[in-house]
Amino acid sequence: MTKKKLLVEVFGVVEVPVAELWKALADELLPDGDRSGRFTVEDAPGHTSEVEVAGHTISFQGGWWYRGEWSVEPHLKGALLVHRVFNVAQWARWGVPLANRMFIGFAGNTRAAFTKGLARLGNRLGCPTYLV
Repeated sequence: MTKKKLLVEVFGVVEVPVAELWKALADELLPDGDRSGRFTVEDAPGHTSEVEVAGHTISFQGGWWYRGEWSVEPHLKGALLVHRVFNVAQWARWGVPLANRMFIGFAGNTRAAFTKGLARLGNRLGCPTYLV
């Protein structure tokens, strides 16, 4: 894999065991049932991403710069959901911020989407969730 530059990182606690959160996360992100290895998905009309599932981590990499990783880790109150977005551009890496309008609002939008997803997982599992 190419060099990764972290752009955004958000964390949330889901008060269920790791295995339970992992299953719910995989059901949400991987609706076709694939739970391991590498494969390609069409995530929007005409756009594909490479997906990698290893351990308790699901990664999507698509376009010329984007890599999003979701990981489930143990936490004292259940499970910790971590979402990270990386710049993985192999060429014109300097152009990624320009192409994305200097990422103004990107961290906030990512955090807002993560918060909604965290609440959706909590509703699905019938348990408390919160950002950390």
